[in-house]
Amino acid sequence: MTNEDVLKALGNVQEPDLGKDLVTLNMVKDISISGNSVSFTVVLTTPACPLKDMIKNACINAIKILVNKEAAVTVNFTSNTTTNRHDAKTVLSGVRNIIAVVSGKGGVGKSTVSANLALALSAGGAKVGLMDADIYGPSQHIMFGIRGERPLMKDNDGKGLIVPIERYGIKVMSIGLLIDEKQAVVWRGPMVSSAIRQFVNDVEWGDLDYLIIDMPPGTGDIHLTMVQTVPVTGVIVVTTPQVVAIADAKKGVAMFGQAQLKVPVIGLVENMSYFTPAELPDNRYYIFGKDGGKNLAEEFDIPLLGQIPLVQSIREGGDSGVPIMMSDDLISKKAFEDFAGNAARGIAMRNANIAATEIQEILE
Repeated sequence: MTNEDVLKALGNVQEPDLGKDLVTLNMVKDISISGNSVSFTVVLTTPACPLKDMIKNACINAIKILVNKEAAVTVNFTSNTTTNRHDAKTVLSGVRNIIAVVSGKGGVGKSTVSANLALALSAGGAKVGLMDADIYGPSQHIMFGIRGERPLMKDNDGKGLIVPIERYGIKVMSIGLLIDEKQAVVWRGPMVSSAIRQFVNDVEWGDLDYLIIDMPPGTGDIHLTMVQTVPVTGVIVVTTPQVVAIADAKKGVAMFGQAQLKVPVIGLVENMSYFTPAELPDNRYYIFGKDGGKNLAEEFDIPLLGQIPLVQSIREGGDSGVPIMMSDDLISKKAFEDFAGNAARGIAMRNANIAATEIQEILE
């Protein structure tokens, strides 16, 4: 066996999402051959790649069929999270992908989805931050169990920076960490926009594969401020299956489809899709209707990234400060892991196939 033999064989292994072979994509590194043993490293487009096993098996089969049927093949994996940022990187310079999680209305579980998406991506090996941009109704400080804590400040060449609080390996920043919980945030639009810019410019986010931004519900001022302040890689829309939620989710999808925004929709996730009682694990009850999110995804031709069940422990985890991804609830964790894997694939495909999203200039 030679390096050329191995590369020629692996030239027949396709990266399932990007539609090209591993060699053309320059994803094969560090080939080592000793007798009948061969090892190499495949560089994935994201640590959270859900297709790892498929790629591994395809590589082993290619070597055995095309090079040496007796070969002992070791496939190692590393990752280099893709990015498509071509801006000047004057903001969030160390962040590779900026993902806004949005919903057309409140009460659909957007913050729960944001928190567990961040944790699921992190569990796959990615470096993740979570910005709670829901200024009027912050909740991430509660969901991550950091209620009452205050972030530290540090000096950076004469500029004061807020250091986000780290919990469960996630860098978290929320207005809930800066104000008294008993106070209502009674701010006009310009003050809210100023707070958002401060979360972007005056927080030490550092190097991240993904910054998840938990946006407020609806389609308004904060959304416009965000896309005018940072180059958003894409948005993930959260909905529940019922007709009222779907009607509002359509507005969220339509907002980012407008010509002046040009922010790609990575996909849609349907939360509270069905209820399965613990004592009847094979039964599904569609309390809020069936397949509303799936039908909406088909209508707008966007991916359905996942369907999250309605489970009491998901709500309890958010209330207690221990999100479901940090629990032993394997069924709920699997739903979020599958969703995060699909989201990571969608982001990698967006980076490979769509022009870079710049900071938007929107005419008032």
